[in-house]
Amino acid sequence: MAQSDNRYAQASTAARTGVAVDEGLRAYMLSVYNYMAAGVALTGIVAYMLFSAAVTGDPGSAAARLGNGVMLTEFGRTLYVSPLRWVLMLAPLGFVFFLSFRVYQMSVGAAQATFWLFAAVMGASLSTIFLVYTGASITRVFFITAAAFAGLSLWGYTTRRDLSAWGTFLFMGLIGIVIAALVNIFLQSSALQFAISVIGVLVFAGLTAYDTQRIKDGYFQVAGNAELAAKTAIMGALSLYLDFINMFTSLLYLFGERE
Repeated sequence: MAQSDNRYAQASTAARTGVAVDEGLRAYMLSVYNYMAAGVALTGIVAYMLFSAAVTGDPGSAAARLGNGVMLTEFGRTLYVSPLRWVLMLAPLGFVFFLSFRVYQMSVGAAQATFWLFAAVMGASLSTIFLVYTGASITRVFFITAAAFAGLSLWGYTTRRDLSAWGTFLFMGLIGIVIAALVNIFLQSSALQFAISVIGVLVFAGLTAYDTQRIKDGYFQVAGNAELAAKTAIMGALSLYLDFINMFTSLLYLFGERE
């Protein structure tokens, strides 16, 4: 009888532990998705606000006219025509490297502030898409990306298949995309950009599922350390944010309607 009671007590303890782990994991993943979604929202708001301040519809103003007929204000010329455009283009990459190398030496508050600043700078960089594509096509591609991202991330979270073997292949694809994109800044080849976009959709779709599973598995290494878990959640959100943004821009190039 005593043995039976002991087995019952052990089973009850294991059940309570399992429930606690499940609740902790759900809270952790929810914080990751909340950071990621808020970052995407901030990026969109900043992008549209800067675009609105950079263009004008007044033909009588001292505005510069781009090749597609869009007229830029003085602020727009500074943002998109002056050498500042290179800073705008490369600054988000600098933030990614800074967060990756420094996040665990920062306080949680500083890591959060850096993430929000990164999302805002990315919005400034992405504001140029409004100069190239119609608002309707940007909206349509955004919701297509959101639906694809949700499905891929859900699959990565729930699948029993180990996706860790994808890591090396996807990382090599990512490095190739980055190098090709940097080269194409100078070549301005539409064929190369098309190839980059097609490969980009595939790579970032795979990374969405892979990163989701990696973030989920990483929870068990930081559970019990609230500060470490908070910083790891920010880095997880950064990974998923980059997957979403890059998949969105790749799809926009392929399916967006130009002005």
